[in-house]
Amino acid sequence: MRIARFSSGGSDPRYGVVEGAPGEEELLVVSGDPLFTPLNPTGERVPLVDARLLAPVIPRSKVLGVGRNYAAHAAELGNEVPDEPLVFTVPNTSVAGPGDPLVIPAWAGEELHYEGELAVVIRRLCKDVPLARVPEVVYGYTVANDVTARGLQESDKQWWRAKGADGFTPLGPWIETELDPADVRIETRRITGTGADEEVEVVQDGRTSLMVHDVAAIVAHVSQAMTLLPGDVILTGTPAGVGPVRAGQRVEVEVEGIGVLSTPFVAPEPD
Repeated sequence: MRIARFSSGGSDPRYGVVEGAPGEEELLVVSGDPLFTPLNPTGERVPLVDARLLAPVIPRSKVLGVGRNYAAHAAELGNEVPDEPLVFTVPNTSVAGPGDPLVIPAWAGEELHYEGELAVVIRRLCKDVPLARVPEVVYGYTVANDVTARGLQESDKQWWRAKGADGFTPLGPWIETELDPADVRIETRRITGTGADEEVEVVQDGRTSLMVHDVAAIVAHVSQAMTLLPGDVILTGTPAGVGPVRAGQRVEVEVEGIGVLSTPFVAPEPD
């Protein structure tokens, strides 16, 4: 089941179940927040083309990331593969929705990188989750772009700016509740130009089966140290092929079985 958060006609954010064939999708509107209340369809339907998709979840608590979770990605940056998941935190203010423009901060430097990833959305409050019970605490999965100011990642040491700035964690287009995350494809495309002049470059092409630490291992490990709350998001790492993106380009991250997350990168307004 695909659960989307959206607005339409100037309405406040609402939730809906995405139904229908590709190109003909509709949102079956539900009351309340499906993370906290049972699915209760209102009967209203909104054509997907008439809706603005928003970040499918705004974590009330936290977003956690996992670094160097694909051996080839660790190697391309000259890093060793960690024995345990290398976990970092970013604030929930870093979350953005599908299609939201990311204004490149002047302080980010020239090496602003995309990182396409599978993201886990937590279902309920949990602590010390055994490996075998991880599926019980997972609500579903979405697509993430763990945008990184690579130079600052090195110079700041702590990654609060490099990965946690406003808009640096686009999520979407919706949450898929029935995905098996063991072996799905992650493809990232860097797109330059528009229309007939559009140039599409596939820059990442990996599979979750290549993760050093799989979803169950990550969730279990994190829950040993901190309580997870409904709506918390865990980014599971990025395959090899990370690289720079500049203003005027767009990055699409596609996760098999979920969909495509698109993020345009734009220059800041002149002073």
